[in-house]
Amino acid sequence: MPVDLVFFAAGLLALVLTTMAVARVAGVGLGWAPLVSLVRASAQLGVVALLLRGILTVPWTVLAFLALMLLTASWTAAGRLSELWHGRRAAVAGVLAGASVSLAMVLALRLVEPEPRYLVAVAGIVIGNAMSAATLSGRNFLRALRHRRDEVEAWLSLGATPSRAHLEIGRESVRESLLPNLDQTRSTGLVTLPGAFVGALFGGASPAVAAQFQLVVLAGIALAMVVTGVVVTRLLGRSPYVVPADEA
Repeated sequence: MPVDLVFFAAGLLALVLTTMAVARVAGVGLGWAPLVSLVRASAQLGVVALLLRGILTVPWTVLAFLALMLLTASWTAAGRLSELWHGRRAAVAGVLAGASVSLAMVLALRLVEPEPRYLVAVAGIVIGNAMSAATLSGRNFLRALRHRRDEVEAWLSLGATPSRAHLEIGRESVRESLLPNLDQTRSTGLVTLPGAFVGALFGGASPAVAAQFQLVVLAGIALAMVVTGVVVTRLLGRSPYVVPADEA
């Protein structure tokens, strides 16, 4: 193993061990999750790096790779919403809808060149954020539902449909899930230099081209997250059940 790689691995290990130590002292209760996550990410990125060598040279294989990303993102989000009524279905539908609409518009408007390397880069970021939106909006929906259980019961007692009874809770959940992304978008260039921009620079693009690519990514993320959040919460809002009293 090259010496540089050994130092790189040692540095990463130091970072994750520090993360675990701070979490332990603060009583956050993460356990071994940070280390396990990093090890898993390392293995997955290694496999992806090998796959991309072939994918980027054979265009049609990009579709298979995108399908794999969508499947993985949907499966992950579904697991996070499993305790909600039809939560798994809502998560899958949300991720697929959000990512598909966003990517379709990016390509239809020719905001990026329809080349495998650009498509994979944009799709990976958009799909990942659609997954996060499904999880955040779904979890926010559950928390709000528990806090506003009486409100839902009141709507239902007045003859409202489940969709109407949960409508405001769903809207609030989507707004809350979008706030971190909107804050990052507003502070881009002043507080943060997002990964797509930095990656494009490292790839040899000019600052202007890198900025254009980053703006496309930010706009695509916003659209994907809004569509995902709306689909997830509207489907969850069709539940004919109210959160049990012992969970409220």
